[in-house]
Amino acid sequence: MIAIYAYVCADLIHRGHLEHLKNCKALGDKLIVGVLTDEAIMEKKERPIMSFNERVDLVRSFEFVDAVVPQATYSPEKNAYEIRPDIVIESNSHSAMLVDSVRNLCKKIGARLIIMPYYPGHSSSGVKEKIIKEDKKR
Repeated sequence: MIAIYAYVCADLIHRGHLEHLKNCKALGDKLIVGVLTDEAIMEKKERPIMSFNERVDLVRSFEFVDAVVPQATYSPEKNAYEIRPDIVIESNSHSAMLVDSVRNLCKKIGARLIIMPYYPGHSSSGVKEKIIKEDKKR
């Protein structure tokens, strides 16, 4: 069985989340998704709009997600080290430093690192901006 570890913020679920996680699942048999805690998200971004529990419930509702775990840091390293998946997913939108750090961890635990594309035009930040822009028109 091939286990995959991917992670998301999952604030305001959109098509980018759906496509990303479906593509992750297509790489193996068991998809484990880390959902970033509020504190983990705030290492890089603003506090999410949706609560952590809401975001976990939404990610868990995808039929192709086999397990959901909290991710307490923006980097997936701690969870990947503990879970020891066969594949760890990173995004090409993340910094080279983060990707290199995850790559080094994958070497240590014998996992494969796959860097997935970011889905331009599909982001929670973009959804938030669109809502604000539309609200200002009223």
